[in-house]
Amino acid sequence: MTARRILVIRRDNIGDLVCTTPLFSALRRHFPEAHIAALVNSYNAPVLNGNPEIDEVHVYRKAKHREPGESRFSIWWQTWQLMHKLRQQNFDVAIVATPARQAAALKFAHWVRAKRVIAYGEAADGIDDPLPLTLATTGHETEAVMHLLHPLGIVEAPGAASITSNAKDLAAIDVPEGDGPLVALHISARKPAQRWPLERYAALAHALRERHGARLLLFWSPGAADHPQHPGDDDKANRLLALCRDIPLVACPTHRLEELIAGLARCDRVVCSDGGAMHLAAGLGKPIVCFFGNSNAERWRPWGVSYELLQPPSRKVSDVSVDDALAAYEALEQRAAKSS
Repeated sequence: MTARRILVIRRDNIGDLVCTTPLFSALRRHFPEAHIAALVNSYNAPVLNGNPEIDEVHVYRKAKHREPGESRFSIWWQTWQLMHKLRQQNFDVAIVATPARQAAALKFAHWVRAKRVIAYGEAADGIDDPLPLTLATTGHETEAVMHLLHPLGIVEAPGAASITSNAKDLAAIDVPEGDGPLVALHISARKPAQRWPLERYAALAHALRERHGARLLLFWSPGAADHPQHPGDDDKANRLLALCRDIPLVACPTHRLEELIAGLARCDRVVCSDGGAMHLAAGLGKPIVCFFGNSNAERWRPWGVSYELLQPPSRKVSDVSVDDALAAYEALEQRAAKSS
């Protein structure tokens, strides 16, 4: 199949796009002279900033991400203009890089008028190279995404996820002084079953400081807990900071995704629940202690990095003890010491 101009469409969440980065790497290895572009949304787009495998990133906004006072019509008009621009680029291939039937993303592929469309679904959906949905449900998310390259003759296991951080954002991160390991604590989780109690984060922070001389950065989703669109964890973060005022714990509220990427990039280890921050840490190559509640660990575990995954039989993160988390962290440390 001719593939001089390739468009990859991924309109999902942050972690989904991180899990798609091995697909971009494989495309670049197999088609080194191709123009490889991505179509993503404004929420997940920073994941691809500085990605050397991608020639151009096209960004649209979902209506739910519009600014206060901005009309839905304005968003739709901007999206139509972008589709018109992409149509002029004569893509040979459009890959809908979601391991599911996704009608909205498939519409984008049709509007762009790529010569061939690769996606999960059926030929009746207007897909030139359809992949069976049964294949989308097996293995890790990165593996399910990589299956989409089979029609291009690429049949291989995905490499590690990869993202980069901006030097300016890196320089803006304030870190505690000292020589101990720099550990990220990310306390936000969208699902209640994924949330670890605040007091246990405080106890773990003190144990890491006492036993390993750790310096700590605290990350969370900024905002009020009752915000209707984007509930935040400012109150939880402030309480945790008060509980840890006797140890070197620096607050890192991340109003922009670029700030979170830069902050995680500065750290040596990451402790967090399953979610976008966990996948960002994996894309940055960081060893991770991750809490899993009622999500599928086989599907969404950290990809391509050293990790310790804690998922209690109850599928409630609140049932993970501080001792469990500390033992998981120390297992990461021991593994790193053996490989050095």
